[in-house]
Amino acid sequence: MKIPKAACALLLAACTVAAAASPVVDPTRYVNVFIGTGGHGHTYPGASVPFGMVQLSPDTYNEGWDWCSGYHYSDASIMGFSHTHLSGTGVGDMLDVLLMPGTGPDKLNPGPRDNASAGYRSSFSHKDETATPGYYSVLLRDYGIKAELTATERAGIHKYTFPASDTSHFIVDLDHTYLTAPGAPPKVLSSELKVVGNDTIVGGRRVGDWAVGRYIYFAMKFSRPFRDAQLVSAGKSLAASGHEAQGTSLKCLVHYRTTAGEVIYVKTGLSGVSIEGALKNLDTEIKDWNFEGVRTAAHAAWSRELAKLTIETANQTHQRIFYTSLYHTMLAPTLYDDVDGKYRGMDLAIHQAPPGQHNYSTFSLWDTYRALHPLYTLMHPQRVPALVNCLIRMAAESPDGAPVWPLQGRETGCMTGYHSASVIAEACVKEFPGVNCAAAYPLLRKRAMEDDYRGLADYRRLGFIPSDREAESATKTLEYSYDDWAMAQLARLTGHNADYRLLLARASSYRNLWDPSTGFIRPRLASREWASPFDPKLTGVSKNWRDFTEANSWQASWQAQHDPQGYVKLLGSREAMVAKLDALFHQSSEINGEVPVDMTGLVGMYAHGNEPSHHVAYLYDYAGAPYKTQQRVRDLLETMYKDDPDGLAGNEDCGQMSAWYVISALGFYAVDPVSGNYVFGTPLFDRAVIDMGGGHRLVVEAKRKSAKDQYIQAIAFNGKPYDKIWFRHADVAKGGSIVFTMAGEPDMRFGAGVAAAPPSMTRP
Repeated sequence: MKIPKAACALLLAACTVAAAASPVVDPTRYVNVFIGTGGHGHTYPGASVPFGMVQLSPDTYNEGWDWCSGYHYSDASIMGFSHTHLSGTGVGDMLDVLLMPGTGPDKLNPGPRDNASAGYRSSFSHKDETATPGYYSVLLRDYGIKAELTATERAGIHKYTFPASDTSHFIVDLDHTYLTAPGAPPKVLSSELKVVGNDTIVGGRRVGDWAVGRYIYFAMKFSRPFRDAQLVSAGKSLAASGHEAQGTSLKCLVHYRTTAGEVIYVKTGLSGVSIEGALKNLDTEIKDWNFEGVRTAAHAAWSRELAKLTIETANQTHQRIFYTSLYHTMLAPTLYDDVDGKYRGMDLAIHQAPPGQHNYSTFSLWDTYRALHPLYTLMHPQRVPALVNCLIRMAAESPDGAPVWPLQGRETGCMTGYHSASVIAEACVKEFPGVNCAAAYPLLRKRAMEDDYRGLADYRRLGFIPSDREAESATKTLEYSYDDWAMAQLARLTGHNADYRLLLARASSYRNLWDPSTGFIRPRLASREWASPFDPKLTGVSKNWRDFTEANSWQASWQAQHDPQGYVKLLGSREAMVAKLDALFHQSSEINGEVPVDMTGLVGMYAHGNEPSHHVAYLYDYAGAPYKTQQRVRDLLETMYKDDPDGLAGNEDCGQMSAWYVISALGFYAVDPVSGNYVFGTPLFDRAVIDMGGGHRLVVEAKRKSAKDQYIQAIAFNGKPYDKIWFRHADVAKGGSIVFTMAGEPDMRFGAGVAAAPPSMTRP
């Protein structure tokens, strides 16, 4: 049948409208929340919303390195569901306010992993486990109870479907913590519990684990009145009339009779301020018992955030890895304030956040300054000022000064350097509005210029930290050099010109540990002699301590991220630097002496499983061999990430491992975040679009004949031919376009000239 032209036009218009109105594919469908829950990823599978304070997730064990998040995919039983978790850290804490349902006799302890029936834990199967962003479900096989979890920013809601039983119950266990040493007792410094009426339990505790002395409070309401409530202190039941308790080992049992298929909901609000704050957070964020409404809102929040970065690719495995990585980049930092703006500061006092601002926690800065925070400047520019101003307030409020690794109002002091300086300086260099750079400088200057902090006094006096006076001295010297570079930029931007010149000179201090006879960064003694005997595959010369932080000299020798051109001069030529980088990747992966658990994902002596290596593949760009960066980055994208529980080469570390994948898959990377520049790698996808807010978009396209084409032949930047292998953040801050022309064979001339190379502190 022949259709008239007018009808064809109408049909075409209708199809066009329908296509335009059709919903965008929900990116949450590509997220596999179990990636990283096996191996050494240390992630959790439970329910949260982006950057939320609540992480409502199952705990399978609370002891040992691979259980830092409370969950490991290898386990077959669940202790219960606690409300706070760390995502991918190498040190454990949190696991606050554990709730576990059950039937049968009351049990006060979880029991061992290999004998679930000995305690209140239950066996489970991954076949009965479902998880998507913002939702988690599992069948507790020993009790026949289906558990479902979802969350808001400061509250979580549980849904438990019970069998018929006269002995249904819940246990609230405030004694449950992450145990920092095998067999160690829980480090609960103080806790309180109170039963309010017949449907509410409130309380809080102060914990002395990693973040020593942190506070957490909760308010928990049940959808059905319980028959009775029993408080337990130090294993002993309190009098039936007792409705309040204080101590260091508190639990509460509540009892029910249930019919088959009966549902009991439990909702919990958290606060770092007070019980009253927890109640206010709960009543504000979950007003009723609409579990599906909360789940839908959590899903929508994740879908909205994940949709800020869209990709086009025929490779579904890459799609799942990418969106799971993107999901992981938004699990920390986490909110740590109440709905009324009150928060517990680093001085443990209660503060009021400025209007429109928030207080945050869980800044794994040693890791995340490298790729996570640079990614935020592209993808979450509206959130950057709040995060950075929070770090500045922390520096003002904390008795420990510049933030290093802050967690729930306490400074853990974990890792080396003080890389809040990098995150703050990056935001100031990139000219984010609303960031108080002037307030930041004097607070951070105290650390740089005055504090006797972890070898800094020796560093200022000698130009390096002696290995016979300070553990991890070589790494600390390198990291203070980078922090000096960050501080120099802050000094310049805030008009402290004398400080700028001094700090800029000090940023070259890494060279004081360069041994030209070996071609490596090498530990040095207070006498200025080299520490001996030296082996670049060892973590340290002395048996007393390491000289490098979770690394050896092969890895640490490249840590002056601000000065790759300085390495060219130290090594003598661009060709020598390329040869040295080749040697790194082609070394035997056998490590001499101690092997830190973090030194994983080895390619030769390159360790992708640990953050100090993350920029190294991009250093070929500075030495005239960008095609080698392209080859190496593509190889790492393909081999270091998998679509299964053991899918990460090392600890996720609060988003850094995943952020490397996300930003590298786009085709570039911030080797030196403080510079405000990015260097090109190789794009993984045919097209990617970042919604930068305010109507601005950064579009990245790759024109290629085959998905295997990984080598750049040409670049069009913002519509014009581009012959450099780096670009400025300022040139895409309001959107832009990058179009790569790719091929299966390298063009060794593209980007090889000195004029095309990225700048660094030392000029070519």
